[in-house]
Amino acid sequence: MWRKLCIVFLTCAWAGAGGSPALAHPGKVLRSIKAPGSCTTGLAFMQGSLWVADHKSDTLTAVDPRTGRVLKVLPSPGHRPAGLAAGRRLLWHADLATSRIYGIDPATGYTLRSVESPARGPLALAVMGKHLWLASRGDSKLRLIDPGDGTTIRTIPRPGRSVDGLAYDGRYLWVADRLADKIYLVDPSRGEVIFAAQAPGPHITGVAFDGKHLWASDYQTDRLTLLVRDDGARWSRRAVRQQRVEYTVEVRNYGPSRLGRLDIFLALPGLHPTFGLTSPLRLMAKGARPLKDRWGQRVARYTFKGVKGGGHRVTVGWSATARLYDVRYFPWPHKIGRLSQVPAGVRRRYLVDGAKYKIHHPAIRRAVKRALGKEKNPYWMARRIYRYVHRHMHYKLSGGWNVAPRVLARGNGSCSEYSFLFIAMCRAAGIPARYVGAVVVRRDSASWDDVFHRWVEIYLPRFGWLPVDPSRGDKKSEARRQDAFGHLTPDFLVTTQGGGGSRYLRWTYNHHLRWTCKGRCLVKAEAIAEWSPSK
Repeated sequence: MWRKLCIVFLTCAWAGAGGSPALAHPGKVLRSIKAPGSCTTGLAFMQGSLWVADHKSDTLTAVDPRTGRVLKVLPSPGHRPAGLAAGRRLLWHADLATSRIYGIDPATGYTLRSVESPARGPLALAVMGKHLWLASRGDSKLRLIDPGDGTTIRTIPRPGRSVDGLAYDGRYLWVADRLADKIYLVDPSRGEVIFAAQAPGPHITGVAFDGKHLWASDYQTDRLTLLVRDDGARWSRRAVRQQRVEYTVEVRNYGPSRLGRLDIFLALPGLHPTFGLTSPLRLMAKGARPLKDRWGQRVARYTFKGVKGGGHRVTVGWSATARLYDVRYFPWPHKIGRLSQVPAGVRRRYLVDGAKYKIHHPAIRRAVKRALGKEKNPYWMARRIYRYVHRHMHYKLSGGWNVAPRVLARGNGSCSEYSFLFIAMCRAAGIPARYVGAVVVRRDSASWDDVFHRWVEIYLPRFGWLPVDPSRGDKKSEARRQDAFGHLTPDFLVTTQGGGGSRYLRWTYNHHLRWTCKGRCLVKAEAIAEWSPSK
């Protein structure tokens, strides 16, 4: 009966979960037109026209964004046209050969300004008020400069390996990276990447903002593409792989005495955006008892009595076929509400202390105070905690799951310990947080996983739950740090979701054991998730 109920619940639940949201997500292609040349290197939107720089023809061309019809062609003032940006009166243009930035009157084609670039090889430009953002070849920074004399006012880190287009939308900076095929949304005051949108082609060379949408130019396809900037979508996902997984737990009693009782608790996959079951979840052994803990986690409990010694084994598990998704979230910081707007039920369940958290410990309180400063926006509070954890931790899989204050003092930990520390600091700051655990596809579609993975979800008011993977995000570049803050790769099948110690799973995920023995017993358990590609 339990097997039938489990199968029906999971199949029906996922059938009603749907796919991507109906709203269009940032980066979604709306339409495209043909570029006026074959070597597009820069893009800007000015006075209703798209301006395109072309390296091969050494021209700056205005086209009708609706039809692609050429409206005007100007000669480039340099010899290697690159970035374009639209000001109020001037069309700003960067030239690689002369390493200069030109201000051009688009009506007459005359160059009215010429300033030496503060960094060699200027590639991309964006206008922000009276200043220009500049990306240059080989420069590890994005520079905000005074276009009058080229003085650098301030810098922020370059988000990824390449910068091939810049656009400012009045609040955020959009940065195109052709090597990653991404367009990053960057906070210009902090330099941190908020999220990434997929580039519309294989070789993006420019990005522009027309007041509502984004435009992108692509060298390989010779297309100019209109993209959604913000249509209100909270997340998007795309199916990447279809996998069959078999999760087994093998328990051996090496004795010599019998076990009085052995309880095995299996966490059962539920609803999560990272996957969708395409076949019913099937339990491998009969006799499971269905349970649910206070976090809503579904568990199958197996009870065995009198398990002999001498290496006698008991095996349980489950199997399923699932479609795994790449999931990206789009948390616009200015849209996030106040902490006082968090629902009472969420606060009650996910702001409480736990044995692994110790949120009132002086070390945790001190760390939160140092991390946050005067920040009040819940999104940026979480990002500050995220950065603080990275500055004070490094990954080390040494066994054991220590409490958050001890993990912080030690300065290293596993994915679970990173998660415990991040949750503890978030809860101490008033941000609801919980953990999820999963079985993982390890690189190859045909593979096995015996290490597994745990990360965090935080609740942002007026947005909802957002995945944060503190250990995976402990990287050097802003783009790679962001890649684990609101993004899940298509490698996970989530089994466990909890806020703390579970009645059945305790602080573990995937499974948990309990046993009794009168005499001498040596009990060993081995868990493994075996993956294979499925058509």
